[in-house]
Amino acid sequence: MIASTPFSIASRYIYQFIYAHPAGELRKALIAALRQGHAKRKPRTRGKDRRGQLRNMRSIGERPLEAQDREIPGHWEGDFIKGAFNGSAIGTLVERSSRFVLLVRMEGTDADAALEGFTRRMRTLPKSILRTLTYDQGKEMARHEELERKVGIRIYFADPHSPWQRPTNENTNGLLRQYFPKGTDLSGYSQRRLTQVAEELNNRPRKSLGFRTPAEVIAQQIMQLNSGVALQI
Repeated sequence: MIASTPFSIASRYIYQFIYAHPAGELRKALIAALRQGHAKRKPRTRGKDRRGQLRNMRSIGERPLEAQDREIPGHWEGDFIKGAFNGSAIGTLVERSSRFVLLVRMEGTDADAALEGFTRRMRTLPKSILRTLTYDQGKEMARHEELERKVGIRIYFADPHSPWQRPTNENTNGLLRQYFPKGTDLSGYSQRRLTQVAEELNNRPRKSLGFRTPAEVIAQQIMQLNSGVALQI
């Protein structure tokens, strides 16, 4: 199991402190200030994952250490954001070191749709930045071995109920809900529109990147990889 980062540990303690605070106006104010202001914290599920286990999964614990420290490009996190009644979906792919986003139109929500959509989109990328993909254990990744062969990437799976193991993708999905609110039908968005939204995010300066944009960072990374120059993140 991958150890928690100091930031994730600190944030967890902050949330625990706030939710443990006695009831009253101060507690309400503290909860309202949280990014996700739930009135009552839901306990994490400790039982068996009811979604069923995918075959031949490669655990996140086996993922190369270079994927954890964000110094080498090419390590991605992936997910589905679901539409109304889970009847539609958009695939999301985020590169960990640059925060570069790709959005994928899906012709459904099952494993066949995921295989076709992710294969089509990832094949547009240079092979030099296709190293690993970390995903949760959703059933849409049942054909992950085929995706590995088609794209040439190694796929790893996070532990059940552990979204903090894919923090870049989780944060990005939160931003995307500003464009694609929960409860809407996502099948009506064309790949062209999804690409436009991704471009908006990729051209937004990020404090974590020294106020450069994800597009600038990944372009520099690809140029350095192609020229053999030492990478500078």
